[in-house]
Amino acid sequence: MSVASEIIRFTDELPANVRLVAVSKFHPVSKLMEAYSAGQRIFGESRVQELVQKAQEMPSDVQWHFIGHLQTNKVRALLPYVKLIHSVDSERLLDCIDKEAARIGRTVDVLLQLHVAQEEAKFGFTIDEIAELANSGKLTAMKNVRVVGVMAMATNTDDDAEIRHEFAEAHHVFYKLKDGCFFGNDDFCEISMGMSDDYRLAIAEGSTLVRIGTTIFGEREY
Repeated sequence: MSVASEIIRFTDELPANVRLVAVSKFHPVSKLMEAYSAGQRIFGESRVQELVQKAQEMPSDVQWHFIGHLQTNKVRALLPYVKLIHSVDSERLLDCIDKEAARIGRTVDVLLQLHVAQEEAKFGFTIDEIAELANSGKLTAMKNVRVVGVMAMATNTDDDAEIRHEFAEAHHVFYKLKDGCFFGNDDFCEISMGMSDDYRLAIAEGSTLVRIGTTIFGEREY
């Protein structure tokens, strides 16, 4: 299957309330342009340098989503190009993004990364940390960061029941925030869950953004 045909297939398959993030990390601009020509406009990258370089080569109407672990010393380079940061996993990173966004006079949309998987290697806020942050008032007090939802990755397992449980937990946290500190805030509306192997389970548990790479572009070209 070609890149273009996979984009069209996902466009036809995904529900109207779910958007496709084409995870293009480690793939050349030529492949991204195949997806672009088929109508794809949202691309996900996990390395700042790669995103910045591609943003300068791709059409200006592309929306760049950063999906990888973000170090504070890379924030300044990223902010002029990024539409949405999926992977905000610490209060320190939130503060850094707020400061750098203020410096360039823009408001940056972010998702709070939740740690719901069984694997210790995964990044993200624990459920208790999110509750503490929400109760502090910090999430709605920042002037240059707009928290628009949550992101989660499930455990790398063949156990569909475990994956669904973890996605359901993330969905539950989203609604606790939606009914709490983000009550009445229409901007808080995104749940980023699901990749090539588990996106259907994620959609069943409320995902609004699915991050698909291998299925569209094939194996990564390192």
